[in-house]
Amino acid sequence: MIPDGTYTAVLDRFEDSKAALELSGDDGRYELVIDQHDLPQPARHTDAVLEVEVVDEAIVAADYRPAESTRRVDDAQNRFDRLSNRPPDDETS
Repeated sequence: MIPDGTYTAVLDRFEDSKAALELSGDDGRYELVIDQHDLPQPARHTDAVLEVEVVDEAIVAADYRPAESTRRVDDAQNRFDRLSNRPPDDETS
């Protein structure tokens, strides 16, 4: 059960016409699956970040955060880039 409250939500994936959101707040982390048409149009993509208000396990308000969405994607790409640049092999033949 998801307690009523305000959460940061990240759109994790789509399942047919549903959108799976990962919610995080002061009281924990949850997953909520909703109809994708219940999301603001600009937020209908994976990794979209929203601030949502949940009442009775339903979203009653959703505010898309485009700058936060872009920052998260950029941070993930930067981590990938750092990990893919392995240090040179110091072993001598």
